[in-house]
Amino acid sequence: MTQWKLIVVSALAGLLCVGAIGLHRYRRDQELGRQRIQKEAGRVAVTLVAVEDHAFRGSIPFTGTVLAVNRAELKAEESGRVTRVTVQEGDRVGAGSVLSAQEEEDLTLSVQAAQAQLAQAQAQADQARRDNDRAQTLLEKRSVTRQSAQQAETAFNAAQAMVHAAQSNLGLAQSHLRKSRITAPFAGEVAQRLVQPGEMLAPGQTAFTMVDNRKLEIQADLPAESLPRLKVGMSAGFRVAGFDQPFQATLTQISGSVQQDGRTLRVRLEVPNADGRLKSGLFAEGEILGGADTRHAALPSAILTTVGRDADVFVAERGVARRSRITVGPDQGGWRPVDGLGVGAQVVAQGRNLVVDGTPLLVALATAPEGK
Repeated sequence: MTQWKLIVVSALAGLLCVGAIGLHRYRRDQELGRQRIQKEAGRVAVTLVAVEDHAFRGSIPFTGTVLAVNRAELKAEESGRVTRVTVQEGDRVGAGSVLSAQEEEDLTLSVQAAQAQLAQAQAQADQARRDNDRAQTLLEKRSVTRQSAQQAETAFNAAQAMVHAAQSNLGLAQSHLRKSRITAPFAGEVAQRLVQPGEMLAPGQTAFTMVDNRKLEIQADLPAESLPRLKVGMSAGFRVAGFDQPFQATLTQISGSVQQDGRTLRVRLEVPNADGRLKSGLFAEGEILGGADTRHAALPSAILTTVGRDADVFVAERGVARRSRITVGPDQGGWRPVDGLGVGAQVVAQGRNLVVDGTPLLVALATAPEGK
């Protein structure tokens, strides 16, 4: 009895294997037949996405770099060896603080020497003035000759000239000393320190970069067609990588002309930063708020390859791909508004890189617009 059971089980297993092999061959033959028919017809398998009537927020997206309103590269005015550096990167300094000095000891001695020369010239001029006053008084009394009085006056004028020359020398020495010291033009932070004691600095060479992060700005380039919707004073929100909460800004300036490409308009947004959390140089992404929500023909951003604000798409018309150039707007939530196609138009999605204008299409999947 056991032997008969083994024979029956083996027979059933064999039948199942034969059936599975037959089913696989049948499906393979079906697929090969479908592919052969498709190849013979020259059709390309694609999926289609319908142009939808999509809602867009009444806002204008932007990207830009956060910059300090007050920022400056501090350059050397005099050539010389750096003898003193008082700050490190990240230090906060007040307006007028000395950051570094060049040849400070020698220039200080030059100032002191010029001051001594001025004092000496001033003393000589005072004496010459007294002598001249005495000579003029004696001349009135006819106690000295006119020639002697004129000599006293000439000596006084010469002494006065020596005072003026000494004053000029002192001013020049003080100017060299002042220019040898690089000072902070405003209160802020040292963003970069590019010098070390002992280095030689040349005129015009950058030594420090300073920023005041208490007031920041974002300069953003927007599509030119957004100009009618913009108004100074509009609020904006933006995000910065690494921060969970959004930040606020205010539109403070709109450029008086578009950029040279004729497509973009530069605006300036002011960002309060009293707590100093944000730093100059961070990348920001946000939107300028204002206006009511609008509805517009739209396509998923993922199926659009744009050049500037243009994109070429293939529209399915009677089973054939037809190239169409459209204008697209900024992305909102994965969708972009489009001009040049009506709601309901079927656009090639998957397989769009395999078709050209006039290619017959084999539609694997097509979606209808929302509400249809």
